[in-house]
Amino acid sequence: MNDPTTIRRLYGRRSGHKLRQGQAALLEELLPAISVPDSGPLDSKGLFGSDRPLHFEIGFGSGEHLAYRADLLPDHAFIGAEPFLNGVVGALTHVRDKHLTNVRLHMGDALTVLERLPDHSLSFVYLLHPDPWPKARHAKRRMLNHGPLDLIAAKLKPGGEFRLGTDDPTYCRWSMMVMNQRTDFEWLAESAKDFLTRPGGWPETRYEAKARRKGHEVWYFRYRRA
Repeated sequence: MNDPTTIRRLYGRRSGHKLRQGQAALLEELLPAISVPDSGPLDSKGLFGSDRPLHFEIGFGSGEHLAYRADLLPDHAFIGAEPFLNGVVGALTHVRDKHLTNVRLHMGDALTVLERLPDHSLSFVYLLHPDPWPKARHAKRRMLNHGPLDLIAAKLKPGGEFRLGTDDPTYCRWSMMVMNQRTDFEWLAESAKDFLTRPGGWPETRYEAKARRKGHEVWYFRYRRA
């Protein structure tokens, strides 16, 4: 399913508020130590020194979910990609405070990192609360399109899991439509309750809590790679 609308550029701001001195120091000192290399093939052994289950989070926000999962599963390995500077600083803060040694970060486009991983190398891929691009003319900018999904499918192991979370009704409907067109993912839901209830090991982030305070419903999708 080669899709010409695959996202190949980033939209929006790359940074927000000005960094404090301590945050700037994290960028200068910790980020280089745990950054994904800029070029070349990637694998778990090269990044972490051993073969272990590998997780990948696309757009990790401030890193709460990434850090929670990495702390929960210390024998697993985690790669997170986020284009926005302040989000990367947030993740670095979690890595420092939780003393996480099983996390690598990329400040930039997730797809360029995914492309460099071996096929069938990932146990989990996470896409939580992506930008919904609610206008129909911007649908091609949504991460959940067949182009990115082809890549995610190629990199997931058979039986690996793709998790998607959203509080946007348009994105929810779009996601179900797109995923229902796929034959390479099995939706792990038997009833509406299954995607209205947060699964175990899936923490509530500040973004999700804020969405609920606004009265938004949140949907949790889990798909198994066939």
